[in-house]
Amino acid sequence: MYWIWVLIVGAVIGAIAGSLVDKKNPKGCVFNIIAGLVGSSVGHKLFGADWGGHIAGMAIVPSILGAVIVVAVVSIFTRR
Repeated sequence: MYWIWVLIVGAVIGAIAGSLVDKKNPKGCVFNIIAGLVGSSVGHKLFGADWGGHIAGMAIVPSILGAVIVVAVVSIFTRR
């Protein structure tokens, strides 16, 4: 049950980051989950995991900031 919760929270974090960065070109559910999980890892490494609330082992604010970075980098390389 824990992993389902992690995937749901990752999807929400990825969706928030996707809506902040690339409004004209939505990527989809699988991309949101991957961006949320990878972004959470990046955010924890760059900004630490000490601030913001924690859900499913992820600090919310650093996770969203990390996911914004991941989505922005992917958007730069996938522009048409």
